[in-house]
Amino acid sequence: MKKLLISTILAVGALTVAASGAQAKYVFALVPKNMNNPFFDQARDGCKKAEAESNGAFECMYIGPGEHGGGDEQVAIMQDLIAKKVDGIAVSPSNAAAMTVAAQAAKEAGIPLLTWDSDLLPENKDLRVAYIGTHNYEIGTNLAKLVKAIKPNGGTICIQSGGAAAANHNERMQGIRDELAGKASAASPGDRLTGQNGWTEAEGCPHYTDDDFPKSVQQFEDFMAANPKLDAFVPTGGFPQFIPDANRAAVGKYKEQIASKALALVVADTLPVQIDQMKEGLSLGQVGQRPFEMGYKTMMALRDMKDGKAPPADPTYTGLDVCTPETADTCIAK
Repeated sequence: MKKLLISTILAVGALTVAASGAQAKYVFALVPKNMNNPFFDQARDGCKKAEAESNGAFECMYIGPGEHGGGDEQVAIMQDLIAKKVDGIAVSPSNAAAMTVAAQAAKEAGIPLLTWDSDLLPENKDLRVAYIGTHNYEIGTNLAKLVKAIKPNGGTICIQSGGAAAANHNERMQGIRDELAGKASAASPGDRLTGQNGWTEAEGCPHYTDDDFPKSVQQFEDFMAANPKLDAFVPTGGFPQFIPDANRAAVGKYKEQIASKALALVVADTLPVQIDQMKEGLSLGQVGQRPFEMGYKTMMALRDMKDGKAPPADPTYTGLDVCTPETADTCIAK
C-alpha cells in the first residue's frame, strides 16, 4: 500500500509538470526527512526559488515521507526516484545506515546524489558527491556554549534528539557532550556526561522524538514533572517549538525558572515561529541553520554538474545563526 502511494505521488507530480506546459530540461528531487515540517518547508522554498531562476532548465520535485514518516518510507521514495531516472537527487537521510542501499543504487544508475541537512555515515560518503548544509557538530557546540553561559558551574542536563539513527542529530549530541565535558570524544553521538566539568546527564536521557512533534512536547512535560529541578534541557532540533500552542502550554509552566536561569532551556533552529517563542520567554537561546539556502544550493549544484561544471566542495557549509533574547532582532543572517 505504501509503495502504491509513493508511486501515485510521483506520477501526479509528473502529470502536474506536463500539464503546466513546462519544458524542464532536467528533473531534480529534493527529499526531506518528512513533509509538513516548517524547517523542511523552507528548504522546499529555496528549491523552488532556484527552479524559478533557472528559466525552465530544471524542475524541483519536492517529495518525502509523511509527517511522521521514517527511514524505510524515505528509502522507498528514493528507490522510486531512481527507477524513474530523475536527473539528480538531494536527500536529507532520516536513517543514514538504511539510506546506503538507495545511495548505492543511485551511484550505479549514474544519478548524481547530494546530501543536505543530514549526511550518510562516514564510511559511505563515497556514494554521494557532496554534503551541503550545516556543520552539525558546531550546532551542538554552540548550543552547549549557550548552556555554559547560563550555568557556568554545571548541573544536570537532558538532551532531546531526533531519530537515534539520524547522523545529523547524533553529531549535534556529540558537540553538546564534548563542549560541556571539555574533551573530544571519538565518534558521534559522543560520550555520555557523567560528571565531567560538573555536568551529568539525567537518568532516562537522551529522549528520542523520531521527529514526532507532539511526542516531543509530551516528553518535555513528563520529564519536567518528574524532574522539576533539572538544570538544562536541550533539544537538538526545533521539534516542540514547531507546534507553538502546545509548546507554550507545556513550557509556560516553567517561565519563571527560565527567566531566573534556574532552567537553561536552549533549542536548535531559528525559524520565525521559534524566535517568537524565545521573545516570549520560552527559551534562553536558539542555534539556527539556513534550510532555505540548503534547498537553493543543492539545486544549483545539481544543475552545474549536469551542465558539465565542477561539483560543489565537500562539505559545503551553509552557516549558523546564534540567537539569544538580547539579540533576537539582529541575530539572523540576511
